[in-house]
Amino acid sequence: MKTVFVILALAAGVLAAPQNPNDITIVKQEESNNIGVGGYRFSYEQSDGQKREETAELKNEGTENEIMSVVGSFSFIGPDGHTYRVDYTADENGFQPKINLVAK
Repeated sequence: MKTVFVILALAAGVLAAPQNPNDITIVKQEESNNIGVGGYRFSYEQSDGQKREETAELKNEGTENEIMSVVGSFSFIGPDGHTYRVDYTADENGFQPKINLVAK
């Protein structure tokens, strides 16, 4: 379970790393129910076109099979000018990404 969150954090950090931090700003941000109990939801969009959204739900709460199920996506414009989107699920079956080419 910890591995899933580490992978998600690393992927987000790498993709969110700005080319020039002075030029990129967050233009939209939303959070909901992020109190550390039961799950969370957030999204943001940056001025360079990068976007991320994620929702988590605690399943089987209070049992030995308790697990955080995470569903989300992030998108970015690659060096080739194409927009790429990664949709993912992270749960008891591990991290499951699906990469899609959105547009040029």
